Amino acid sequence: MKFATLADDSLDGRLVVVSRDAQRAVAVPHVAPSLLDALQRWDAVQVPLQAAYDALNAGTLSEAFAFDPNACAAPLPRSPQWLDGSAFLNHGRLMDQAFGMPPIPDFDTIPVMYQGASDDFLGPTQDVPLPSEADGIDFEGEFGVVVGPVPMAATPAQALACVRLLVQINDWSLRTLGPREMRAGFGFLQAKPSTAFAPLAVTPDELGDAWRDGRLHLRLQVQWNGQRFGEPHGGEMNFGFGELLAHAARTRRLTAGCIVGSGTVSNVSRAAGSACIAERRVIEKIDQGEIRTGFMRFGDRVRMQASFDDGRPGPFGVIDQQVIAAR
Repeated sequence: MKFATLADDSLDGRLVVVSRDAQRAVAVPHVAPSLLDALQRWDAVQVPLQAAYDALNAGTLSEAFAFDPNACAAPLPRSPQWLDGSAFLNHGRLMDQAFGMPPIPDFDTIPVMYQGASDDFLGPTQDVPLPSEADGIDFEGEFGVVVGPVPMAATPAQALACVRLLVQINDWSLRTLGPREMRAGFGFLQAKPSTAFAPLAVTPDELGDAWRDGRLHLRLQVQWNGQRFGEPHGGEMNFGFGELLAHAARTRRLTAGCIVGSGTVSNVSRAAGSACIAERRVIEKIDQGEIRTGFMRFGDRVRMQASFDDGRPGPFGVIDQQVIAAR
């Protein structure tokens, strides 16, 4: 199934079921008014939601309407919790070099994760207002999962069975602010403004065998101001989502609607390019002896879209955002 949330004057928006080709949609207020509500009552609503999806794909719903990604908020405009890992160790190692940080203990065996703000997610085409270009404005392309209840101390296999939906993420970062917050040891705060999401959240079966081993085996195509930036592959995750979820739930349960991100998609091969500017900058420093790429300026745009290995567009739609000066 595919779901989106239309922006309205409510905190959680209006849930719609979207056709497999992302051309048509139907509201289902009689089943669930919002995606958060659906996730919290998943066992009760899964069958009627599937029936609506099947009917929509069959073209038998007179109340269906054209789907417009520009009308979408994030699939979950707010969430009980947003946790972001660093499951691509290549990216983490490069960032350690970029920030001059010592290696994190047990980095290869224990996932790294921070808790971000989850009260104000951005939709796929919303402008991104930020206070200053001097803060080092950067995009970060990621994949993520949305879960049902995850019990405390769940094993990776048990935790993976709790995944309800898959999402595509742009985890905005302010790089100038990050080093001080990392040295303080309390995690990110100012360095992580509101995170953005592609318009569609999908059940894992929509990916077929591209969802396996707790990983999304898709390429994440990133463009900056219309120019190719990278297309790293999600299958290179060192920790799968089962391991990330089990790490998050080791000492506490996770409630329905919590989101866990993969961290920046990153590949060892330089040919894949990057999904964030900071990674390109440190690669330039390593390979060419100097940093040549600056961070984003007001008016810049970033576009992200996943794709299958055979070139077909991925199931999440497109993130296409412009950075603007906050008023």
